[in-house]
Amino acid sequence: MPTQEKDLLKRFGKKLAEIRKLKKLSQEELAWAAGIGDNQIGRIERGEHNPSLNTVFKIANALSISAKDLF
Repeated sequence: MPTQEKDLLKRFGKKLAEIRKLKKLSQEELAWAAGIGDNQIGRIERGEHNPSLNTVFKIANALSISAKDLF
């Protein structure tokens, strides 16, 4: 994976973690609310997983925010 792509994934993950913590949700709670695997949130937040657009929208919906707020 190119360095630029890794950096983008890490920045996305950091933003997701910030918003999740502001909403006072654990990774497990967010995963449950979004209907995705409970370890997937951690992998996304660490920049280890490139989520699909569908997953991004599920996460945003679970956080009651717009998907663009994650970018």
